[in-house]
Amino acid sequence: MDYRSAGLTAGIEIHQQVNTKEKLFCHCQTLLRDSIEHSGEFFRYLRVTESEMGEIDRAAQEEMKRDRKFHYYTYDTTCLVENDEEPPSPLNDEALSVCLTIAKMFGMAPVQQVHTMRKLVIDGSNTSGFQRTALVALNGTLPNGGEIDTICLEEEAAQRVKDDIFSLDRLGIPLIEITTSPCMHTPEEVQEVAEYIGMVLRSTGKVKRGIGTIRQDVNISILGGARVEIKGVQELDLIAEVVRREVQRQQNLIAIRNELLQKKASVHDNAKNVTGLFKETKSTVLKKAKQIYAISLEGFAGQVGREIQPGRRLGSEMSDYAKKCGIGGIFHTDELPGYGVTADEVARLRIHMNAGVEDCVVIVAAVNDNQTACALNQVIIRAQLALSDNPVPEETRKMLETGSSAYMRPLPGAARMYPETDVLPVIVDNDRWNAIAVPELLTAKAQRYAREYSIDRNYAIQLALSEKLPLFERAVAEGIKPKLAVFTILSTCTELRREGVETGKISDEDYLASWHAVESGRAAKEAIPDIFRGLASGSSFEDVIRKLSPAVSLQELESIIQKVVSDRSDFVAQKGKTALGPLMGVVMTEVRGSVDGKIVSDILKKEIDSLLAAKKP
Repeated sequence: MDYRSAGLTAGIEIHQQVNTKEKLFCHCQTLLRDSIEHSGEFFRYLRVTESEMGEIDRAAQEEMKRDRKFHYYTYDTTCLVENDEEPPSPLNDEALSVCLTIAKMFGMAPVQQVHTMRKLVIDGSNTSGFQRTALVALNGTLPNGGEIDTICLEEEAAQRVKDDIFSLDRLGIPLIEITTSPCMHTPEEVQEVAEYIGMVLRSTGKVKRGIGTIRQDVNISILGGARVEIKGVQELDLIAEVVRREVQRQQNLIAIRNELLQKKASVHDNAKNVTGLFKETKSTVLKKAKQIYAISLEGFAGQVGREIQPGRRLGSEMSDYAKKCGIGGIFHTDELPGYGVTADEVARLRIHMNAGVEDCVVIVAAVNDNQTACALNQVIIRAQLALSDNPVPEETRKMLETGSSAYMRPLPGAARMYPETDVLPVIVDNDRWNAIAVPELLTAKAQRYAREYSIDRNYAIQLALSEKLPLFERAVAEGIKPKLAVFTILSTCTELRREGVETGKISDEDYLASWHAVESGRAAKEAIPDIFRGLASGSSFEDVIRKLSPAVSLQELESIIQKVVSDRSDFVAQKGKTALGPLMGVVMTEVRGSVDGKIVSDILKKEIDSLLAAKKP
């Protein structure tokens, strides 16, 4: 597909956790906990508030369609600030310094006064009903010629445990938000820009690593479509696919609108109570419902069940809207009979609703009048949007596992932001800005490593992007050979993980101890896999070293090699000098890595040459 001719325009928002000791507005540790460890809990209802201009944010209004009781877990590492029972402390200066460093790396201009604002969020992820955020810098540049509009410093949201249960350990961790201009026009370009920004962030050495510590929100539109924000893309490899699928969705929604207009489709509030039609139903969902209503969408047959992106249909969009009212979803005649609903029940339903073959009937099952009225209204709203001049609604969507997306809420407006009165502004003067040192980019560091340490270029790039980069730099500073450290981190550990060895349990101190043991001659480098297997199983470094075979003397080694070659003389005669590789494995297994491989190789070569010379006629 030619995405440029389709009018694809995209921008991204990167949210990156900062690796500070304390949270943004309190002195709690930035430590993630297992929810099972929680030491307390409380409940809260959140309500929408008006802006200073008396306006109510449309995204917040959408969240209020359902009366929700939120459940929060607290810990011995959280405090009353997270509970919203104590005013926030001043803005974390360490986090601000990291944010300013990143701004300088992008060539941005800092704001002179950093003012904290409140951003209305009532989905339960903030106990206060708002997220604190502060604009730090403006107008940066990207390699593709695009721009970074803003960098903000904000507090991380609470972690959802399940449904409306949240864990407060993550709430308040400093989070950097980088927003680009809409400067990307292909899916691959979006992914490349996200990778570049991620590389710059990691170059500081001051950001957290691992799944969940960085999230990308992608803003996408096409010709005839609308701006849609897809939230929560955690894996870089999925970004391009997310963009491709959103373009596909918007194009299909436009095509559906055009077909509906040709059929002269229409949407009316013709809902009827059809509970009695399903008294004997086999459908599990309909059996549980207290009341079942249906609405007939004229001319919509075949379009509600039409796929708009893999695993998603127009009916899925209607269902997402209806779910905001607390129901589990909807049924529609494009997918029936099915789900326990029989052909006879569908026929009776069509007759009852006066629905023709060109019409699609949507069924809503609810437990009370409020749910029913709300859900039916949501279905009508989404059906009307499908017929409108703008068939792609401006909205915020969540990414699904495969790269498709589901509706969350309308795009927020300006009414969601208002000043934070409990946090004083922070001055960023010229002295502070000029004193900020710009760190070396990881891409430049990889080139330097390849040159200085004679490391393969691909290895150098992998190392620079690895979470173990600080460990490598520490090892080299302590006199460890760079190639030994690189090979262990990138090759040995990869092979061990494929075996099922949990290398993540090995501490940096044990890495260093193993390398120092090799450098001092206490262990051979070939013993590292065995050492790491022992460490990963929970043994201490000293215990693992003691269990290795004691180092053999040179005389003992020569005897072992002579016996190995003698016992396999026919094999050596057949293979010649190529027998070296297989016999190296035999010898190293016998000495269990307690001898350096180069010494073994040198002696083995001599033994093989001697045997071959003796066998010559």
